[in-house]
Amino acid sequence: MGSDSLNKGYEPKGIEEKWYTYWLDNGFFKAEDTSDKPAFSIVIPPPNVTGVLHMGHALNNVIQDIMCRYRRLLGYNVLWMPGTDHAGIATQNVVERDLAARGKTRDQLGREEFIEEVWRWREKSGGAIINQLKRLGASCDWDRERFTMDAGLSDAVRKVFVRLYKEGLIYQGQYIINWCPRCRTALADLEVEYEDKDSYMYYIRYPFKDQKKGLTVATTRPETMFGDTAVAVNPNDPRFADLTETHVMLPLTNRMIPIIRDEYVDTQVGTGALKVTPAHDPNDFNLGEKHGLEKLKVIDDGGCMLPPAGKFEGLDRFECRKQAVEALAELGLLEKKEPIKHSVGNCYRCHTDVEPSISKQWFVKVAPLAEKASEAVRSGRTRIIPETWNKTYFDWMDNIRDWCISRQIWWGHRIPVWKCPDCKAVIVEEIDPTACPTCGSKEIVQETDVLDTWFSSALWPFSTMGWPQNTELLKTFYPTNVLVTGFDILFFWVARMMMMGIHFMDDEIPFEDVYIHALVRDEHGKKMSKSKGNVIDPLKVIDEYGADAFRFTLAAFAAQGRDVKMSADRVEGYRNFVNKLWNASRFALMHITEKNIVIDPDKLSLPERWILSRSAATALAVKQGIENYKFNEAASAAYQFVWHEFCDRFIETAKPALYEKEGVQRRDTVRAVLSKVLEDILVMLHPFMPFVTEEIYSILPATTGSIMKASFPYDQAIYDATRNETVEQQMSFVFGLISDIRNIRSEMNIQPSMKIKVLANTEDEQEKIVIAENKSVIVNLATLESFYFSDSASIPSSCATCVTGNTTCFVSLEGVIDFEKEIKRLEKELEKNTKELLGVQKRLNNESFLDKAPDEVIAKVKTVHAGLEEKNEKIAANLERIKKMK
Repeated sequence: MGSDSLNKGYEPKGIEEKWYTYWLDNGFFKAEDTSDKPAFSIVIPPPNVTGVLHMGHALNNVIQDIMCRYRRLLGYNVLWMPGTDHAGIATQNVVERDLAARGKTRDQLGREEFIEEVWRWREKSGGAIINQLKRLGASCDWDRERFTMDAGLSDAVRKVFVRLYKEGLIYQGQYIINWCPRCRTALADLEVEYEDKDSYMYYIRYPFKDQKKGLTVATTRPETMFGDTAVAVNPNDPRFADLTETHVMLPLTNRMIPIIRDEYVDTQVGTGALKVTPAHDPNDFNLGEKHGLEKLKVIDDGGCMLPPAGKFEGLDRFECRKQAVEALAELGLLEKKEPIKHSVGNCYRCHTDVEPSISKQWFVKVAPLAEKASEAVRSGRTRIIPETWNKTYFDWMDNIRDWCISRQIWWGHRIPVWKCPDCKAVIVEEIDPTACPTCGSKEIVQETDVLDTWFSSALWPFSTMGWPQNTELLKTFYPTNVLVTGFDILFFWVARMMMMGIHFMDDEIPFEDVYIHALVRDEHGKKMSKSKGNVIDPLKVIDEYGADAFRFTLAAFAAQGRDVKMSADRVEGYRNFVNKLWNASRFALMHITEKNIVIDPDKLSLPERWILSRSAATALAVKQGIENYKFNEAASAAYQFVWHEFCDRFIETAKPALYEKEGVQRRDTVRAVLSKVLEDILVMLHPFMPFVTEEIYSILPATTGSIMKASFPYDQAIYDATRNETVEQQMSFVFGLISDIRNIRSEMNIQPSMKIKVLANTEDEQEKIVIAENKSVIVNLATLESFYFSDSASIPSSCATCVTGNTTCFVSLEGVIDFEKEIKRLEKELEKNTKELLGVQKRLNNESFLDKAPDEVIAKVKTVHAGLEEKNEKIAANLERIKKMK
């Protein structure tokens, strides 16, 4: 089969569509419920049903796909479990916006019809990201795709809730929670994102009863003062040692509130007097509990003021702040206001300022669960990679607060709690009750709240495999081998999966390893955002450069603990790598015509033994890189081997034999090695670049079937027999010698096509043998007319020299260059380069430039300066050398 089986240029689109359909049709992604093969499993971090593919998804899923494809090549039974998350708040917001565009609201529809509307939207538009993941090449077992609201997962959610409730780990209570006035729902601590904003610290005097003097408090939120039920001071603060007053007047109201003493108050912060608002601050809530204070709610669920705010009732909270501050100033009670940078919590979905508010919610007591989840990591049963994330994990787990799991929305798993209005009984069961088991009333009412989205996704590793049924799938693949995720959901999701998995799966961890990948940033290291205009769309990158180039770029920069800097230029660079592989394969296919070429070890010359050794070494490096989560090292090893060793070196050494200039026997030996190494390269690269490797593999005469059924080219016994570091050193010496001669050609401006004479001198017998045995390779690749050994006495004076190892080579320049002409050329080049160097030096000596220019610009100028200096030194050295030869 000739090279015409591969088109002249690689066109990704058609090839990617062809092979992905082929893989699906042949069931190559399917896991077996039971198998004699070793098992390997990953559960996909379920993207939101509202989501579209972004760079974070792309990196995350490329890493997972690399591991899954690699394990299949090792003969594993691989399960990559896919699915999507119902994303309660996000999805409800999307559907509400869709309704609003049609002039409707969810309240007009009612709960049941609204839920039907969400399901219709999900069927029509939801899960688009799954098709985008397929374009990326994700080899998930799509027949097993799960959704956090599907029937099986819903059963698991209900069972977990009921069991935790009956174990006393779920309760309902009044507590300070994070409330989003826009989404009108509670948020978990981890669903609040903090942002520094410009604000003010307001100093307000709370007068004593006689209106004289008083206590001054400092606050960033004057609108909450209407909910103050005390002012606290530290009993050890000398500023208040003589304080005899017991109450202060709450400004803008007619209420007197007590002065309490508590060591909680920080004497180093503010005025030393702390306003206490138990219904709108978690720390004040605790103070209120301790001192029996009233919890007065003054901001409603929509962010507007309640009756305790007096004349400000009904105002938006921020308008109330403005008007209340003006009123305080008029009364002389606003002592001052200072501009500050203030960390403000925002809703992670709509970015509205979150309101801490007292509310009746459902909670999970997570401390008992967190203890075991921490121990699993401390003992090494589960590893977090890189391990630098351990501290963050422990800090959060060791200081965990009860988890607010109720959400005041309609889309999600409705909390399975019913209340009887007649006897006040609370019913919590897996099966919907029809009557109160205590009094028999049929008027029972179900809780209207739904569960936090993260409650169902916390069960993902085992619920997706059929739990609570003890399925064969669960027996085979649980616990999973690795979870790949971003650091931003280490707490949202990973910790909760650890807690739930250990609790419900008989103390079994949900995954052995957690690999935390870094962020994908722009080429300057800045976070991608629409406002900055630096967002790169993965789908557009795939359209322009192909999925393989994009995937390889992500892998090549996926170093542990270091963010990925992404740019189109980098992807274009790896598209060139894809093309390099394609063109090398086209060349190889012109010469590989037989299906079963056997390699005879006794007939191998040094270049063939070298490339086989380097192939074995590279296979080991790729294996170790993938297994140790050092994907960049695996990709780099493959890239260096393919581009530089296989394409640039081995193929060049092989050409004389392939074109039968060295006899048919040599041709067949080189063909066999070329076929073997190319096949191994394709299999090694397949996890990173699945499409192009499948296309080339399908055309190789020596292969049959899909590359997905191939075996990864590493075997310890074969490695031990093939890897030969002495051979590699010898070949490295040969290539070094060729490179040094080529450098002389370049430095002396000798035309690449001109054949030159070279003499060699060495006392090293081993190097002499290596040179003699590989003379034809040296002559061919260095473009030589002749290459002989000579003693130092016979060396002509008009030679340029280079030293490789213990061997000195003398390149004869007599009749090769015009010395006078070359001197003039070099002098002119030196003059031009010096002028450029002085210009750059002038910029670097300019203080104004150094003060005003960005660091990256200065760094580039310094790099240019260093390059010009080095070039000057080389030109001057060559000029001096030729003058001496003249």
